[in-house]
Amino acid sequence: IDYALDELKLDGVCPLTSYSGVYLGDPKFDPVFEALNDRKAVVYTHPAHEMKLGISYPGFMIEYTFDTTRAVANLLFTGAIKRFPHVRIILSHAGGAAPYLAWRLHVASAISTKIPKWSYEQLRRGLRHFWYDTALSAGPELMDCLISVVGPDRVVFGSDWPFGTASVVKEAVKNLSSSDFLTAAERAALARKNAIALFPRFAR
Repeated sequence: IDYALDELKLDGVCPLTSYSGVYLGDPKFDPVFEALNDRKAVVYTHPAHEMKLGISYPGFMIEYTFDTTRAVANLLFTGAIKRFPHVRIILSHAGGAAPYLAWRLHVASAISTKIPKWSYEQLRRGLRHFWYDTALSAGPELMDCLISVVGPDRVVFGSDWPFGTASVVKEAVKNLSSSDFLTAAERAALARKNAIALFPRFAR
């Protein structure tokens, strides 16, 4: 972090969601997050692994999104985003299932004593702490859900290129450029404005 951000002046860092089964919100990673918090760093995190479930579907299709969902719950309920509020975290794939599960994450605390008791608005504020990219996530229903939970100012364009093939990226750009389910202001924010807020040097 010292070398990459202080000397090379890079734009951010890219850790995986977990290492050896330990997710980023674990106190073991506090020294890393302290260094990132001091620099108000941008962090892009990508799913680390897929669970072996004995089904034939490729892991990226389903399991990567759930790995990100686990990471979000971990960062929220371990208090990591409160301990390190200046770290700006971009989540892959529209945050996985986290936006869709927002209310479920909230009411879980009424069922389990292992989960902090957050009001629904506290939970939504927690989800709005993150930014969400659109990689492999440009469907209208998904974008409606995401924007309704976190707002249009927390969504940035992501392509997943080259893993996302040219035809996939083309379809995503077509969807995200459409006036059918995004307003002009939302399209402009997603295409450039929100990313510039994270990386202001590119505004020049």
